[in-house]
Amino acid sequence: MDAIDKRILRALSRKGRLTNAELAEEVGLSASPCWTRVRRLEQAGVIRGYAAILDQAALGLPDTVFIEVMMERHDEDSLRRFEEAVQAIPEVLECHLVTGEYDFMIKAAVGGTVGYERLLRDRLYRLPGIRHTRSSFTLRCLKQELSPMP
Repeated sequence: MDAIDKRILRALSRKGRLTNAELAEEVGLSASPCWTRVRRLEQAGVIRGYAAILDQAALGLPDTVFIEVMMERHDEDSLRRFEEAVQAIPEVLECHLVTGEYDFMIKAAVGGTVGYERLLRDRLYRLPGIRHTRSSFTLRCLKQELSPMP
């Protein structure tokens, strides 16, 4: 990956809807070599896809909560069932297997404390194998990037 590839990635991460002509102009290439480079970055898996970024508040989910989850058991079957179940919860934005006292860290979008309680009671506490949870609401997001900049 050279400096031009990195310029392409930075430009697309800022504005993923650039036309090839606009992108080529921004990075100082003609259209054909720019298109070839973008395709190569896509085929190599550096560019995994393109997406619209939705506004949580406009969707009625203005709050973000981080939920640490401790599991009852740590056998493969219990972990697999939890991992599969959590993927079906639409409010869950991210779920990570983590080190430390807790086993998973969930980032969820909720509609205030009422939405949070509904998420816990109606969804999370019904998942298999949860022993304990601990949560923290965010007050505000200081920085949000979808991926690191090259």
